[in-house]
Amino acid sequence: MSDKKKKTGGLADVIAGESAICTVGKKGVGLTYYGYNIDDLAENTTFEEVAYLLYNGELPDRSELDGFKKRLKQKRGLPDDLKKVLEMIPKDTHPMDVMRTGCSMLGTLEPEGDFVNQMETAERLTAVFPSILFYWYRYHNDGTRIEAETDDDTIAGHILNLLHGKKPDELRQRSLDASLILYAEHEFNASTFTARTVASTLSDFHSAISGAIGALRGPLHGGANEAAYELITRYRTPDEAEKGLMKILETRDLVMGFGHRVYTVSDPRNPIIKGISKKLADAVGNEVLYPVSERIEKVMWREKNLFPNLDFYSASAYHFIGFPTSLFTPIFVISRITGWAAHVMEQRGNNRLIRPLADYTGPDIRTVEPIEQRSATEA
Repeated sequence: MSDKKKKTGGLADVIAGESAICTVGKKGVGLTYYGYNIDDLAENTTFEEVAYLLYNGELPDRSELDGFKKRLKQKRGLPDDLKKVLEMIPKDTHPMDVMRTGCSMLGTLEPEGDFVNQMETAERLTAVFPSILFYWYRYHNDGTRIEAETDDDTIAGHILNLLHGKKPDELRQRSLDASLILYAEHEFNASTFTARTVASTLSDFHSAISGAIGALRGPLHGGANEAAYELITRYRTPDEAEKGLMKILETRDLVMGFGHRVYTVSDPRNPIIKGISKKLADAVGNEVLYPVSERIEKVMWREKNLFPNLDFYSASAYHFIGFPTSLFTPIFVISRITGWAAHVMEQRGNNRLIRPLADYTGPDIRTVEPIEQRSATEA
């Protein structure tokens, strides 16, 4: 059997296309966005700079960054009809469904039209996703119709202002900003590949992004940080966590937030988010969540040779920042829209319809018998 037709579950190890945007797990390189290493970006740039990089292939100079931030700030507003839809969505709706519906509705109110305007659409979605999420959340949780156009200069500051109704402190804002950088892009993951597949049909931008949100909603892709938070909050001490985790491992239950489909030794994003979690824990005086998380990490490595991925320590970090657990994955969307949009534009730039083959495993060729001659299927 040729390499081209090699059987592989879930397309594992199959190269499904080319991209200049990102490297994931490349030996000696790790995770990069357009050649910039992730730890360098998290330490020395802002999320807006990274978004500009993903959309343009180069980091902005001061003038370009100022212009980009100004455009994003001007595109935060919600159409009245979209506000009405968000108010109609029930309070107990999964927040990822809110994001998908909001994106799709916006596409009907502001259709992309000619692909020549795709950058404007990418910027609009980057700017408006926080407004969609927190308008719905605040309306249904405290009855407030918030003003979505805050005067915050950064997306991280804007998010926290929408959630808490006030400007955030510098530590929380910078912590969120760095986490948005870490989540921004990750090559041909399930949601990104979904976006590219939809885009390859020459469908519109909003359809591609709505499809990506749908893929991220699945617990095997997004949501691991929510599951990780549920795990670490079961325990009051590291010793209690170790005992509890050993019981979980004995029953072979899945422990979310560990291992990765591509990385084999470690997730290069983990040391960064782990450091953020530690700083936040110290700042708020929490002496439980971080030590419990650290013990779970040690046990998982000792017992299973599994390392924490980005989602594991982002669970405690997002809790310390003040996010409700149900909003952890939608924050992922607010970040990953940049990577999705970059891939949609790259796909369109050298498009070919994505249409893989399937290895047929059904019955051999059969002949249709008259219905009277067919035997009843046994129960």
